[in-house]
Amino acid sequence: MTTFSRSAAFLSLVVVLHAVHVGGAILESQAPHRELKAYRPLQDNNLEEVYASSAAAVHYDPDLKDVNIVATYSDHYGNIRFGRVKMGDLSTSWVFENPAYQVSGRKKGPQLVIPRDSFQNDTGIEDNASRSTTNQTDESENQFPNVEFANPAKLKRQILRQERRGQRTLELIQQEKETDEQMQEAAIEKSMSFENSVIGKYSIWRRDYESPNADAILKLMRDQIIMAKAYANIAKSQNVTNLYVFLMQQCGENQRVIGKATSDADLPSSALDQAKAMGHALSLAKDELYDCHELAKKFRAMLQSTERKVDGLKKKGTFLIQLAAKTFPKPLHCLSLQLAADYFILGFNEQDAVKEDASRKKFEDPSLYHYAIFSDNVLATSVVVNSTVLNAKEPQKHVFHIVTDKLNFAAMKMWFRISAPADATIQVENINDFKWLNSSYCSVLRQLESARLKEYYFKANHPSSISAGADNLKYRNPKYLSMLNHLRFYLPEVYPKLEKILFLDDDIVVQKDLAPLWEIDMQGKVNGAVETCKESFHRFDKYLNFSNPKISENFEASACGWAFGMNMFDLKEWRKRNITGIYHYWQDMNEDRTLWKLGSLPPGLITFYNLTYAMERSWHVLGLGYDPALNQTAIENAAVVHYNGNYKPWLGLAFAKYKPYWSKYVEYDNPYLRRCDINE
Repeated sequence: MTTFSRSAAFLSLVVVLHAVHVGGAILESQAPHRELKAYRPLQDNNLEEVYASSAAAVHYDPDLKDVNIVATYSDHYGNIRFGRVKMGDLSTSWVFENPAYQVSGRKKGPQLVIPRDSFQNDTGIEDNASRSTTNQTDESENQFPNVEFANPAKLKRQILRQERRGQRTLELIQQEKETDEQMQEAAIEKSMSFENSVIGKYSIWRRDYESPNADAILKLMRDQIIMAKAYANIAKSQNVTNLYVFLMQQCGENQRVIGKATSDADLPSSALDQAKAMGHALSLAKDELYDCHELAKKFRAMLQSTERKVDGLKKKGTFLIQLAAKTFPKPLHCLSLQLAADYFILGFNEQDAVKEDASRKKFEDPSLYHYAIFSDNVLATSVVVNSTVLNAKEPQKHVFHIVTDKLNFAAMKMWFRISAPADATIQVENINDFKWLNSSYCSVLRQLESARLKEYYFKANHPSSISAGADNLKYRNPKYLSMLNHLRFYLPEVYPKLEKILFLDDDIVVQKDLAPLWEIDMQGKVNGAVETCKESFHRFDKYLNFSNPKISENFEASACGWAFGMNMFDLKEWRKRNITGIYHYWQDMNEDRTLWKLGSLPPGLITFYNLTYAMERSWHVLGLGYDPALNQTAIENAAVVHYNGNYKPWLGLAFAKYKPYWSKYVEYDNPYLRRCDINE
């Protein structure tokens, strides 16, 4: 076989190298021998020739005695052959991985002999001792101690691993740079939108902003006043008049210096001096009057007195909030008077009569979208109508049935004569014109004639008056027995030819087209409403007295409540189930107010029990009149938002962040509104 052919078949050879120090030095490692895939084929007759030809090229350490190298290989017939060569016969392609080996007979560690070409070859060293025969294995193990060889495949994997680590490092650095750039851009954008014109104690330009205790001196001076009053009372009880007068003078000085300050920055420059003077006065009082038991007794009395004052202020605050919420604002009163005056001055002309006759057919057309609004508030009703029409896809199909009381009928009629939406149809009625609505038929009217109910509402010394507690205060508002509030239970009688009608309160705003509500299949239920229960809140036991067996035997305490404000009523089912009769039955049972407190929701829950279809919550979002922490996204996506609660949008009490949803439907350029000073 020629030299070229032997080189081409080099990959089939397995070489086992075992390095031994002839002088008898003991190697540190005793690993089993390894087989090395050779790089050219060897045969018995030319093994020594191949290695001997390169003896002069080996960098041989003269201190070494000699190294025997045993080679096992497969010939072209597949037989295993065995050969031996000396270290001095190795070519320059073989190098020591550890150049320093043994000098002067000292052992420095095992040597690894590797061919230079192995770094450029993909074929690595493999542990495959089973390829050797048993005799050959035993012989090699007996003749040579263990020598460790560097595996080219392993070295290549290490190199690739290092390359991957370097690449990953570069990627992380680039990612960090991109993150830094994004943070810088966000910071720049944030700084551009930053409002630095903050006023008051929270301004970043005020010196008190730098201190975490911006009101430390103010708190100290207030605490000094409390201590001084305690010592002054003790001094007075012990006839120490001079000290009593001195302490009261210092209290007055502290009060004068504090004034209306809300932080240290608001205090005058003399505040610290006054605090020191008061501290000196308290030190004198302590030296003369200090008695731990007496002082604790005095503080306890002061605490009880303060608690009584706080309780009284809470009751007054509740009363004032109820008063502000239920009292008709002066601008709205002005609006009603101006409209009513012009209505009677201008009169009801023939053109208005013709227009109303033309619309009468629409009032009873069941194919149109009908709304019922019962209110005495002209401005609020106009917002409901405007918001519904402006968001309707087919406003000409929407008919509004407005019912008000005798006092506000002229104003309501006049407003919708001059400011009615062009496309919608509007009917305004007076509740006093419903002659069938009388005390012999209506339970609420009959109860109003009872002496006990008149005393409850109109006698200030009644046990459940303000002085007895704030819980019952809101239920003493006569609006809860107003027929406008209870007219919702007589819808089939008010609109005998209609099949479906959507009931709307006057404190709602419509934000989407409501026509799809008429397409909802209510599955035989009478009332379509949005449920308000969350966990244990707004369930029947909140509204009804379940200690009364009449309630506990007929209803579930955990039944989910729902809300009036936007309700779809199926009047055909109503008539079939005699819903008004059910309402009358329970209203008569509650004449002594033992089943529920006053209002229209508790009898509504009872009347429509198991007859209410639960609509999706997005149709009706409640709480804008009492909850300042509502989800803003839920509000904006709602079809109807409801200002239920005391903080109505037309009052000064309203939450500022909720008011724009309502005010954008108010016609502030209307001359009547400008005349009555109604503005944003």
